[in-house]
Amino acid sequence: MQKWLLKEIIEHAKKHSPYYRELYKNAKTDNLSDLPVIDQTNFWKSEVVTSTSPDGIVFKSGGSTGAPKYSYFTHLEWMAYTTSFGWGMSEGILDHGDRVGNLFYAGDLYASFLFIKDSLQFIPAEKKKITQFPIAGQTDHIQILKIIEEFGINTIVGVPSAILTMLEKYNKTRFPKLKIEKILFGGEALYDDQHQALRNIFPDIKISSIGCASVDGGMIGYSSRDCANNEHRVYDDASIIEIVDPDTNEVITEKNILGKVLLTNLTRKLMPIIRYPAGDMAMWLEDEGVPNRKFKLQGRSEEAARLGTLSVYFEDTREMIIKSLSEISGIQFQMVLTHFDHKDELVLKIAGVNLSRGSGIEKRVLEAFSKDKTSYEELLKKNLIHPLKIEIVEQKTLENNSRTGKLKRIIDMRSKQ
Repeated sequence: MQKWLLKEIIEHAKKHSPYYRELYKNAKTDNLSDLPVIDQTNFWKSEVVTSTSPDGIVFKSGGSTGAPKYSYFTHLEWMAYTTSFGWGMSEGILDHGDRVGNLFYAGDLYASFLFIKDSLQFIPAEKKKITQFPIAGQTDHIQILKIIEEFGINTIVGVPSAILTMLEKYNKTRFPKLKIEKILFGGEALYDDQHQALRNIFPDIKISSIGCASVDGGMIGYSSRDCANNEHRVYDDASIIEIVDPDTNEVITEKNILGKVLLTNLTRKLMPIIRYPAGDMAMWLEDEGVPNRKFKLQGRSEEAARLGTLSVYFEDTREMIIKSLSEISGIQFQMVLTHFDHKDELVLKIAGVNLSRGSGIEKRVLEAFSKDKTSYEELLKKNLIHPLKIEIVEQKTLENNSRTGKLKRIIDMRSKQ
């Protein structure tokens, strides 16, 4: 697998990327923790790539607002990424002889289907020999069930909400030979109600994360057989994971202390990823120095909300709201994530001077949101998320951090439901 030393990646970024050259001009580079944390808004608006070489592959991130966010890989970097993820998958619940149906989505520069296809292909044969079936999630649901039954597919991989929607068409009488033994999920969290719904259909099913990664940053963690729900292990050969205090960015090394996840990728030079906020909150579960140290994800951080498979970046959404409500002053808002009926809901709570309910404000914001996010409309049509909810509220009702007094940007209620 192609990889570099951290020092090589930093020096390459400083020399060849205008963004990193400016970011690091006054920074010490002796230790990773001396470097500034990437500001996602500036990162995606800047010249980050280090070469104009035509060798590579380009993907779009998960449907965020504002200007599209594109990730660039050389072909060797993409191979390194999928090779490492494939190795991580081999450490999980897959077994020799598993027949795996890939139900992730393809098209519109979306990475997940191709990423999982390539990762499954690179699982070391000496560890796990599997057969994969590249079905794709946008295939007609009845056709998916027919393929699963016809080929004796025992394992499916995909997005939890999409799998459950597909299984609404499942009927044991119509598909008597269909038996799904394992589900590896990704793209969004799996909540207790979804887990129970799957077990109601297949009582003995094994369910596991397929791994934690992003097209923005790369490999975050893999799910080994000793990992419970939301638990992953760092893939030491591919990335460096830091958990830091969300207010001070001080590195947290102790166990069971919640912090923000920063990702540094060791396999990418074309678009370097150094101390990039992954968008997750997490805590260490093992002592410092343990190889492939285990951590537990604990919801989203304040950079972006994850609505199903859609990343909704806070700063982009703030700009969209201010632009669509240009006559309103003193705008403040929060994103609130909830989960019911097996699907996520995003609520935008908006406050401002002389902002009142029933004045058409909600409709204007909803139209602006839908226009900025074609992926939102697609997920809505597929019944994978609940419609966006707009609430006009008083400033005093917005929730603040009790320790710092700062307005909370994103409130994730899903783990409490």
